[in-house]
Amino acid sequence: MKAIACSAPYGSGGLGQHLAQIVEQARTDSQLTRYYSLGIKPDDPSGQPLKVMLFERLLRYTPLRYSPGWTNYLLADLFDRAVACHLIPVEHFAGFGGQSLHSFQRARALGAQVLELQAANSHICNVRHQHRKAIQRFGIEKSWLNEAQCHKTLQEYALADVIHVASEYTRQTFLAEGFPSEKLYLHPLRVHPRFRPSPQRPQDGIFRVVYVGSLTVMKGIPLLLEAFAQFADKDTELHLVGGWASGGMRRYLQGSLACDGRLRIVSGDPLPHLQQADVLVHPTYEDGFAYAPMEALACGVPVIVSADTGMKDFVREGINGYVVPTGDGEAILERLLAIRQAPLVSHMSLSPSAILGTAHGDHHG
Repeated sequence: MKAIACSAPYGSGGLGQHLAQIVEQARTDSQLTRYYSLGIKPDDPSGQPLKVMLFERLLRYTPLRYSPGWTNYLLADLFDRAVACHLIPVEHFAGFGGQSLHSFQRARALGAQVLELQAANSHICNVRHQHRKAIQRFGIEKSWLNEAQCHKTLQEYALADVIHVASEYTRQTFLAEGFPSEKLYLHPLRVHPRFRPSPQRPQDGIFRVVYVGSLTVMKGIPLLLEAFAQFADKDTELHLVGGWASGGMRRYLQGSLACDGRLRIVSGDPLPHLQQADVLVHPTYEDGFAYAPMEALACGVPVIVSADTGMKDFVREGINGYVVPTGDGEAILERLLAIRQAPLVSHMSLSPSAILGTAHGDHHG
C-alpha cells in the first residue's frame, strides 16, 4: 500500500494538480492508504491535512521574508518534518522533490520497501544553472532555490529507489548529471478535461497574447515584456494571468503597465483567458513540464515555448506552435509576428487525448 505527500493543496496550481493525479491513480489501483498535504480533497477520508500556518506568520515579521530561497526551503522542510511525524507504516512512500528527505528517512525506518520521488522540476543542478542565467540577465528578484534546498534535494535523489519525471526534457537533465537511467520513470501529466475550446471567440480584431503562471524572472516575464514592447501593433493585448511574489517584480510590472496600455495583469481562473487567446507564450528559463501551454493546446490555442520547457515534445512546429531558444526575445517576437500574420491551424483544436497521443508513454529507463 502507498502513502503520498506534497505540500501543495490538492488540485491547486501545477504542483497540486500533479498531486491530484498521482493520488487518484493510486486510488484507482486500490493502492492508496493516505496522502498528506496542506489542503486535501473535500471529505476525503484518505487525506490528512497538515498545517504550518504559525511558521508562515512568523516569516512575515522576520528578515527571512526578504529571502525567497530561505523562505521556500524552511516551509518545505517544516512540511517534510510534519509528514515524518505523522507517517504510518506503508510498503510504498511517494514524496516530491525538496520536501521529502525526513519523510524518506522515516518511511524507511518504518519498513517502506520503495521510496518514490516525484520530480516536478528538472534536475536540481539544472534548475540552479537556469535560474542563475535569468537572474544575471535581469536581476529584479532572487531565486526560490538556495544552496540548502539544492543540497537537500540531491540527498533525496540518492535515497530514492525510483524518480518519476514528467518529460523527456527532465529525464535528459538527470542523465546529463550521471543519474542512472534505470531509476527514472517517464510519466507525462495530463490536463483537466475542462480545458477545451470556446464555441464563441472574440471577433473584434484584437490579437490577444496570453501568459499563465507565476510572474517571475525565472519564468521569463521580463523577456516576454521586452519582446512584446517591440510588437508594433496597436490592436494587440498581452494578458499576464498570475501574481508576483517579490517587491522587485511588482515595481517592474507597475513600470511596464505605465509604459504600455496594451498590457493587462489579471488573476483567477485562466480558462476564460485561454479561450479568448490567439497565442500563449511560455518563455520560462526552466520548467519540468508546464501545465499552462498544455492547457492552451487543449483549448485550441497555439503556443510559443522555450527549449527548457518539458512539454515542448507536444509542440508540432508550425502547426500548433513553436519552440524557441531559451532567453531569445527576438525569436519570441518573430514567432508572434508569424502567428499574427498567419494563424496556426491549432485554432481548429486538438482534444486533450489527441495532444497527449504524441507523448512518450509511461516507461522505465
